[in-house]
Amino acid sequence: MERPILPLGDYYQLLLKQGLLADAAPLKADLTAPITAVTCDSRQAVPGSLFVCKGAAFRPEYLAAALDKGAVAYVSERAYDLPAPCIRVTDIRLAMGVLADLAWGHPSGQVKVIGLTGTKGKTTTAYMIKSILDAWREEQGKPPAGLLSTIVTDDGVSRRPATLTTPEPLDLQRHLFNAATAGCGYVVMECSSQALKYGRMIGVELAVAAFLNIGEDHISPNEHPDLEDYFHSKLKIFDHAQKAVINLDSDRFGEILDSAQRCGLFSAYSLQFAHDRKRMGEGMSFTVRMGEREEPFTLPLTGDFNISNALCAISVCLLVGVPVETIRRGLARATVPGRMETYHAGEKTVIVDYAHNGMALEALLRSVRKDYPGAEVTVVFGCTGDKGLDRREGMGRAAGALADAVILTEDDPGHEAVEDICREIQGYIAPFHKPVQVVPQREQAIRTAIETAPNGGVVVLAGKGSERQQKRANGPEPYATDGLLARKYLGLPLS
Repeated sequence: MERPILPLGDYYQLLLKQGLLADAAPLKADLTAPITAVTCDSRQAVPGSLFVCKGAAFRPEYLAAALDKGAVAYVSERAYDLPAPCIRVTDIRLAMGVLADLAWGHPSGQVKVIGLTGTKGKTTTAYMIKSILDAWREEQGKPPAGLLSTIVTDDGVSRRPATLTTPEPLDLQRHLFNAATAGCGYVVMECSSQALKYGRMIGVELAVAAFLNIGEDHISPNEHPDLEDYFHSKLKIFDHAQKAVINLDSDRFGEILDSAQRCGLFSAYSLQFAHDRKRMGEGMSFTVRMGEREEPFTLPLTGDFNISNALCAISVCLLVGVPVETIRRGLARATVPGRMETYHAGEKTVIVDYAHNGMALEALLRSVRKDYPGAEVTVVFGCTGDKGLDRREGMGRAAGALADAVILTEDDPGHEAVEDICREIQGYIAPFHKPVQVVPQREQAIRTAIETAPNGGVVVLAGKGSERQQKRANGPEPYATDGLLARKYLGLPLS
């Protein structure tokens, strides 16, 4: 599959057709000039580029650098006093989305994309679906599916740690193009509320859209002003889809169903459909009724919330035609970095999980209470700085209600002081009268929790999962991961 080289006029006409042009006057430029690349990064500009002036941090120097490298025109919400044609648009985010799809030849028409949204469970469900699809494609002698997740970006050409849950449009379309070119067949991707709100997914066709659940998250001046904006941004996923999967157990199910009906076909799942749920070591077994049959499944993760994620994965894979036996095999071998990682040493247990909002932490702690009855539970967590301000209340209340002891620490504090974030969280824990410590340095907090936990106790390390960085005031800094630190202070091998 080759990326198309189109004339400047095709990009101009597309913006005109989409009603995004800010000027009625004809563009004074050679519309037959071939566009070799569309980019918003001056470092990636090449001769024949169309440059997109995007972002709050944009500076005219970036455009000048792109023109010096041979860019022939630029797209912007304002014109600059520089010698190049300006295609002025009313909304640079939307413009970049439509330009990206055209520049990469509409790759979602060449590879089947499965999109997932929800407040919790997206990453886990994405890994489950990929494991099932990989098992299916393995049977057919085909390459594995692509994955665009919070943890990793794997497009069949390159695999690297993710920087955004859903990439910006030019990167997203490039990843989809790579996946189509590499023969991935499918790409499983998490669709963030921000990506859906701001048009990063413009032009992306979804073979299936899955809406897992809804709860408060990402509410802050820098993200969503309120729950309604967050929720309705997520509902936009159905605008991209041919088929949908929805969760009968979700809050606001009626509104989700109304939106899902925009798709040609939809399927629903519920924990009520899974019975004989049993713990098996560090996994679960359960049975699902499918028509006249009862089908058994196993999962190498614990917790009813992970069975719910598995039911979503099963529903999605059935919609794309995966045989039940293959679904069973793929689900049984699914692994998710940083999700319900469990370590034992002596009489102590440590659980590492990415739960980073109130809804997820509540589900995690309820699962721990069920799986380890009578154990004293200590939870270690923090909240991000500068965004997701609602998490402080949600996580604080969940910890206060369900943990025996709490240690508050850092979790990507950004420009805020860790102590200030912890003090705010502490206010939400106070009504529950649980012992709380503030240990600002995360490694020391983990060490304290493990060393002071009683025999038979469980320490839950929440919020970071497998992340290898702490985002502090001066930017990202290396971090050892919660799992590695858990093994270190339990005295377990580090590799």
